[in-house]
Amino acid sequence: MKKLAIIPAYNESESIKNTVEDIMRNAPEFDYIVINDCSTDNTAQILRDNNFNYISHPVNLGIGNTVQTGYIYAFRNNYDIAVQVDGDGQHDTKYLNEMAEYLIKNNLDMVIGSRFIDKEGFQSSKMRRFGINYFTILIKICTGKKITDPTSGLRMAGKRVIESFAREYPKDYPEPETVAAILRKGYKVEEIPVIMRKRQGGVSSISLKKSVYYMIKVTLAILVDILRKKV
Repeated sequence: MKKLAIIPAYNESESIKNTVEDIMRNAPEFDYIVINDCSTDNTAQILRDNNFNYISHPVNLGIGNTVQTGYIYAFRNNYDIAVQVDGDGQHDTKYLNEMAEYLIKNNLDMVIGSRFIDKEGFQSSKMRRFGINYFTILIKICTGKKITDPTSGLRMAGKRVIESFAREYPKDYPEPETVAAILRKGYKVEEIPVIMRKRQGGVSSISLKKSVYYMIKVTLAILVDILRKKV
């Protein structure tokens, strides 16, 4: 099976080299593609100097469009599996093969790496855990499925989800919204426990003010999608 790691990156010069090398070392069965979202630091230079596989956006398009570029690449190149691995070094790539085996064995459409099943490793801040719990409840109400880590960026998709995400993907804060959408389509989604690390470099784009906007925006997007499907 053809397997691809999609690495979205914006100003990840402190961690991008280690992230790519982690994949090459721990999951050599996976191809990889870095999607550089017009970084203003020397991320692009690091990618060039190390001859890494990458695509650079000519302008900054945001996280949603950056991840979607990876799914479009996966779809056009006929990959069977695609996994998102954040460029900030939080995700431990030793879990990629385990996630792929679990997805194939259980005939799933998506596997999410959750830090909240075994509650080991970095558990995020109290404010972010509040937001995560909120989306867990919202998705359970809207779909009937409990997802313990709906904001996790460590997500592995099969062919049906790759095609769906290549065609349509939210622009901002896409993880909870896309999980809710594919569950409502009847796709099979499960989680496995993983241990995540603290960000290895750079600064998160989600401030306290943006967190409030994030919760409102994603909530409305999920509810509008439900209403649109009922009309």
